[in-house]
Amino acid sequence: MLTPQWLDQLRSRTTLSALVGRSVRLQKAGREFKACCPFHDEKSPSFYVNDEKGFYHCFGCGAHGDAIRWMTEHQGLPFMDAVKELAGEAGMDVPQPDPRAAKAAQKRDTLHDVTQAAQDWFRQNLSAPEGEPARRYLATRGFDAHTIERFGFGYAPEDRQALKGALTRFPEPMLIEAGLRIEVEERDPYDRFRGRLMLPICDTRGRVIAFGGRILTKEKTKAPKYLNSPDTPLFDKGRTLYNLHRAAPAARNSGRMVVVEGYMDVIALAAAGIAEAVAPLGTALTEHQIELLWRHVETPVLCFDGDAAGQRAAMRAITRALPLLRPAHSLRIVRLPEGLDPDDLIKAKGPAAIQQLLGEARPLIDVLWEVERDAQPLATPEDKAGLKARLMQHVETIADPDIAGLYKRELMDRYGEFAFPRRENRWQGQGDSPRRAPGMGTGMGGGGPRRANQGRWQGRNAPEPSLPESIEKLRRAMEGGSRDALAAAVIAGLMRWPDLLPRHAEALARTPGLDSRFEALIDCCHALPPLESGAISTILTSNGLEVPGTADYSGLRFGFLAPDADAHKAAEELAQAIDLLIERPVLEAALAEATSRFESELSEESFAEQQRLLKRKLEFDQRLRQMATRHASSS
Repeated sequence: MLTPQWLDQLRSRTTLSALVGRSVRLQKAGREFKACCPFHDEKSPSFYVNDEKGFYHCFGCGAHGDAIRWMTEHQGLPFMDAVKELAGEAGMDVPQPDPRAAKAAQKRDTLHDVTQAAQDWFRQNLSAPEGEPARRYLATRGFDAHTIERFGFGYAPEDRQALKGALTRFPEPMLIEAGLRIEVEERDPYDRFRGRLMLPICDTRGRVIAFGGRILTKEKTKAPKYLNSPDTPLFDKGRTLYNLHRAAPAARNSGRMVVVEGYMDVIALAAAGIAEAVAPLGTALTEHQIELLWRHVETPVLCFDGDAAGQRAAMRAITRALPLLRPAHSLRIVRLPEGLDPDDLIKAKGPAAIQQLLGEARPLIDVLWEVERDAQPLATPEDKAGLKARLMQHVETIADPDIAGLYKRELMDRYGEFAFPRRENRWQGQGDSPRRAPGMGTGMGGGGPRRANQGRWQGRNAPEPSLPESIEKLRRAMEGGSRDALAAAVIAGLMRWPDLLPRHAEALARTPGLDSRFEALIDCCHALPPLESGAISTILTSNGLEVPGTADYSGLRFGFLAPDADAHKAAEELAQAIDLLIERPVLEAALAEATSRFESELSEESFAEQQRLLKRKLEFDQRLRQMATRHASSS
């Protein structure tokens, strides 16, 4: 049995630069070696080999790995062959496998012989006279000879005993175990695939492990249109993705993996130049398949048909992905025009149309919100409460607490805007009525107009507008010498648009690491009567606090602080700034942890995680600069 400790010892005894240098011309570059990447075409070196850390990395295409991966991905060796070759050079003995595991492996290898022989026979049948129906069908799909050859199309004749007669060198039990024959009680076994266009299904090493067959005669109304092999010792349909062995190398170059509903869609995309497409095999996308996709790209694109079945498939994929979500790993979703599959769209509008749709793939949370919002009529308060309950049920399935919190905030913001739409303030500009920022109506869902001296406190002594200790705490916080630019801008924005404070108070209160200024501001908010927070600016001023105007915060300028800011736009920009403020400590903590883990482990997984989070941190800084420069350039 190959333990992690044994594999680590094998890597430590292998000089990676010497191994790579056998086929790649390396140049010394400080403590590393560099070269033009052997995994993609380039003119200047971006491929580096580090012997101390034991891995290679290309900054151009992202290729990354250790000595074993070099032997499997560049030299094309199976995993065990790579291990044996490296172990022989290192003077190490490969541990003997468990006898039962060895017997199972030998059995799998034997079944591989069966499936490969069946594939050879199916391909021969396609070019034979009896394969004419299959060739006619392929002509209607417009697949050229290269596509037919590359994907290994074949034909299974109608005869119930044809495959048995062709593969006589294999015993009947092996044909049954490989899923090629069906055994039933009190009847002779018979061929599973008959009168069908055949396609091989391969594992990640390109070996045939199963088959899919499409019916060709319309008379077989009771037969399924598509038929796949059953689960066998070689094939687990819930853990296999069709075409992954071709799509994975293509995805490394494009940075994208596209998931479609069936293998014919995969082939249509490949014929149109989109080689990084895969498909599940007769089932909804499973948790194992999602994890398999994430090994290659962080955000695969799901491309579903535009009918009701396609929407159901998208929702099933979303519900299975939610518990698995982790930082930087999610799904994006494309919905095709109704009535069209990828092949139809390509034929009607050309490859550019599908490329454009894939480029417009939508985040998982957008599709989740729209599907639940449109699932049922929302005519009554009970209907709207049901929508909120369904959304929260989805959030509760998310295992990662940070992502769950961010999803809850985002979905509740959308729910609030939908369930309680902004209404025009009837009393704007009349007397001393407080100014209301967007998102705040004149009451709880309607009711009579609220005059200046009427309300819930009419006839009683109104409470003090704020606690003196809270005001003093806020004063000290705002007078602090060195303050974070983003945090200071958000505080000024909440004081500039006080009616927005209740909307964001809960999320800010649950955010770790924020300083006492936010606590003081939230205390002021809680001391006010409900729905009367529009007077917070007056309250703070009366207690000796100056409401900040537009200011330059460490070179950053924010539109929601501008004197002439539009209220609705200011609310949107302030919400974006608060999202950044909440996201930042989580991101920085995750990055620090990943960096520490990588420095201690020097493993491929920890390196990839650190690089992903570093990329997110750079994207975060860019979003902050864009938010500020957008206002600066327009002012």
